[in-house]
This record gives sequence, structure tokens and C-alpha cells, in this order.
Amino acid sequence: MDRPDGALMVILPPDLDPELIARIGDSGGGELARKMGIEFLELSASRSVARMPVEGNRQVVGLLHGGAHVVLGESLGSISSAIHAGPGRIAVGIEINASHSRSITDGWVTGTCTALVLGRTLATHEIVMTDEEGRRLSTVRMTNYLKSRD
Repeated sequence: MDRPDGALMVILPPDLDPELIARIGDSGGGELARKMGIEFLELSASRSVARMPVEGNRQVVGLLHGGAHVVLGESLGSISSAIHAGPGRIAVGIEINASHSRSITDGWVTGTCTALVLGRTLATHEIVMTDEEGRRLSTVRMTNYLKSRD
């Protein structure tokens, strides 16, 4: 749902740590996510959704860059893991992989992040990228180590 000013509204868990809300809001999800035009639509530990334009993120032959898929996936996996980690803790990526299934040259890519494991010290998510017709473009799997912020 959009706000009256045209900006997208992000669905957040009601009990989300205010400090994390501020960090996400102030950074727009991080410098790279902003540069790539990533728009967060829904954020939680178990399921998060964001979209990214193909335009501006293509490689030399006009296809969406494979690394752009990974950036979208890591952005979602990291934030979902940070939400799960909770107050005073952070998520640090320790493993990521991607399998590309289909190319895309224009439009928007949507990433849907689903928790596979939400443990005390590790969180693993699968992020599926789809085109506007719902076809799978790539699958990213990411594991984060959850630790004290200090």
C-alpha cells in the first residue's frame, strides 16, 4: 500500500526493536540497497519482501546482473536475521549462494525471503526472486551468525 505522498509503506512486526526500525529507516536498508533502488515492502524474521528495478542494474549485454540478485537476496536475508536477533544483537552474514534460473531485461524483480532456520546463534533464509509474472529468476540462500552488538 502506498502513502498519500506516493512513498511505499513497509509492513513491520508490531514488536520490532525501535532501534532497528530507526537504523533501517535512516539508512534506507543500507547504501547499496538505496543505490540499486531496492524498495522494502514487508519485513519480519520469518518472511520479508522487497522489489528492485532492472533498469540501472543491468550487466553489459542488457540482462539484470547476477550480483544484483544476490544484493537483493542479502539485503532481505540480513534484515530478516537482524529482526530475529532482537535488541542489542546483530546479524553477520557467514554464507551466501545463488542459483540463477531465468534472465530478465526490464521491469521489476521481487524478492521473497522465507526463514528456513531461526536459531539462537544462526539464521538461514531462502530468498526467491521472481519477475512481474511470478516466474522464478533466481534462488539465494543465506546464513547469518547472530551475535551481541558489542
